[in-house]
Amino acid sequence: MRISISTIPVILLSCLSVLCVPIWASRGDQLAEFKECVKYCIEQNCIYDPTPLPLHLRILLWTCPSECDYSCQRTVTQLRLESVPQKPVEQFHGKWPFRRVLGIQEPFSVIFSFANLYAHVYGLKNLNREVPRSYPLHGYYRFFGYMGLVCWFWSAVFHTRDFRFTERMDYFAAGANVVYGFFLAPVKVWRWYLPSSTSAAPGAVKEKTAISRATPIVAPLGLRLWALVCFSLYAAHVYYLTCVRWSYTYNMAANVVIGALTNLIWSYFAIRHYSKLKQLWAATPGLIVTWLVLAMSLELLDFPPLWGAIDAHSLWHAATVAPTVMWYGFLIKDAKREGEGEEGLRRMD
Repeated sequence: MRISISTIPVILLSCLSVLCVPIWASRGDQLAEFKECVKYCIEQNCIYDPTPLPLHLRILLWTCPSECDYSCQRTVTQLRLESVPQKPVEQFHGKWPFRRVLGIQEPFSVIFSFANLYAHVYGLKNLNREVPRSYPLHGYYRFFGYMGLVCWFWSAVFHTRDFRFTERMDYFAAGANVVYGFFLAPVKVWRWYLPSSTSAAPGAVKEKTAISRATPIVAPLGLRLWALVCFSLYAAHVYYLTCVRWSYTYNMAANVVIGALTNLIWSYFAIRHYSKLKQLWAATPGLIVTWLVLAMSLELLDFPPLWGAIDAHSLWHAATVAPTVMWYGFLIKDAKREGEGEEGLRRMD
C-alpha cells in the first residue's frame, strides 16, 4: 500500500502557517512595571546607545527589543518574588518567564524534546533491523516513526525560540502526529490493511504472510475512506486554526478528544490481546495508555517553572520518552509473533 499521501498535511501546514492570526496577551504583558521597563530599555539600549548582542544570541535571532523584553520579564518576576507579601509569578506572551541558556528560551523542554526524537530514531533503527519490509504493517510503523521525528523536531525548535512560525509548526506537527496515531490504531487492531475476506478470517494472521509474499496489496476501499476521513479532519483542524480563529483551548480539546479515542482503541486491543496470549507484554498498549493518561495531568495542572527552568510542560515531555521506547519494543515483538509460522519471520524477506 502507498501511504505517502499522508505527507500532504505537512506540506499544507507549512504553507498555511505563514498567515497572520491574533496573538493572545497574558496578565504579565499588562503590568505597568513591565511596560515601563521595556520602554526604558529600548530607548536606552536600542535607540540612544545601541548595544550589540553576543553572537550566540544573534544566531538564534534575538534582537535588541526582544532582549529587552526578556530582561524585563526576568527583572519584574524577580521583584515580584522578593516583594512582601510575595506576588504570584505571571505569564508573559502566553508563556512562563524561563531562565534561558545560551539563548535557548526553554532549555529543559528542548532537552526532553530531543530525548523523544532520539527514542524514535532508536525505535526506527530497531524496527528496520528486526522487522522485514514484507511485513504488512512495516510501512505504517515506519511512517509513525517519521511523524514522531517531525513532531519532536519542531517541538525542540519551538522551545528554542518562540516565534509565530515555530509555534504553528509545533502545534500542527503535534496535531498531525496525533491524527496519524488515530488512523493507525484501527488499521492495526482490526487489520484494515488486509482484503476484507482475509482480515475477517480466523487464520488471517497466518494468511497475511503468504499474501505479502505473493502480490502487492491494493488498499481496500474501507481503508482508503478511513485515510480520507483522517486527512479531512486534520485539514479542517489546520484551516480552522489558521483561517478562522487561533484558539489554544480548541487546539488542546481537539487533541485530547482524538487522543482519547485512540487510547480507547488501544486499551480494547490490550485487553483482547492479553486475554488471548496470557503474556504480560501483550498488555503493553494498555500500560502505555495508563502511563500517558497519568502524565497528561502535568499538562492540565500547570504551574510556574521551578527554579525558573522546569515547568509542567517540560515534565510532560520527559514523561513521554519511556513509553515511546516501550511502544517500539511492543510493535517489534508483536510483529515477530505474527510472523511466526512454518518459515519464521526472517524467511519473509
